[in-house]
Amino acid sequence: MALMLSWRRVRFTLILAGIFGLMFGASRHSVMPALLRTEILGLIAMLAFGLFERWPKRLPRWLARWVLQVLGVALAMPFGAMLAYALATDPSAASPTEGIRHLIGIGVLVAPWAALAALVRQKEALARNQAVAFDLERSELERQALDARLRLLQAQVAPHFLFNTLANVQALVDAGSPQASTVLQSLIAYLRAAVPRLHEPATSLGHELELVRAYLELMHMRMPDRLQFTLQVDESARALRCPPMTLLTLVENAVRHGIDPSEEGGRIEIRVERRGDRCVVNVTDTGVGLRSSGEGLGTGLATLRERLELAFGGEVQLRVGAQSPHGVSAELEFPARGTT
Repeated sequence: MALMLSWRRVRFTLILAGIFGLMFGASRHSVMPALLRTEILGLIAMLAFGLFERWPKRLPRWLARWVLQVLGVALAMPFGAMLAYALATDPSAASPTEGIRHLIGIGVLVAPWAALAALVRQKEALARNQAVAFDLERSELERQALDARLRLLQAQVAPHFLFNTLANVQALVDAGSPQASTVLQSLIAYLRAAVPRLHEPATSLGHELELVRAYLELMHMRMPDRLQFTLQVDESARALRCPPMTLLTLVENAVRHGIDPSEEGGRIEIRVERRGDRCVVNVTDTGVGLRSSGEGLGTGLATLRERLELAFGGEVQLRVGAQSPHGVSAELEFPARGTT
């Protein structure tokens, strides 16, 4: 009922009927009576259009709803014309037969075409609304798929990192190192802080730097003579958002594939800098380098690239290259966005 008597539909009917009423009345020098009759006739056509839009609820397969609406409007015109003349004509006037015939002719010629035009506009509006709904649904499904993919990749990072760290502790225990207990205590404290963040969708660079420092201190306990590190951090970058384990993956990669295989060890330098609306993270090591490491760079960077792509799209860049005279430099550049 609300759709049948919607303001847009009533307004369209009154305007269209008013135009033809003015034209019809001007030719007969009786503008107001003609205008009133065409308005009544238009409203009757609108009611017929709305009635067959909802009734009957089920139609035979061979009969389309829009055909029933157009036929219903056309069949309602003779009755509507007689009702309009009865309501808008002086009873003492002469027989209005000719006027009724003209009004029926106008109604039969105009009303079905107006109904068709209304149906076309209605179908177009419905198609637009469906297209918008489909786009919203597709965007939501794509977002859910990306979130699921990101959670899967983060779940892969967790065991990858934990197993590597536990393997380092096992090596100390097997070697009977007196530092094993100290390293294990530090590892427990580190894991208490790190594990809850593994499944968060995003964290800050400040949290990442805390984890990196704790990790490097653990690694320094394991190989005190072969690992040195420095951190140079732009304080304005600490609150910026990044996926969990981003910086830690770069540092772990430098330790595992650069410093650890080198007999002399090496040095890891971490620089975090904010440049306008971009953040640049650089992790360099003086280890064995790309060619000397037989294991390559491992799965950590491959997984990190995909996680960064899911988080930032095409706005992120990860460049890995050799450093002279030996070592590897990994530079990460991404949008400088806050965590809130």
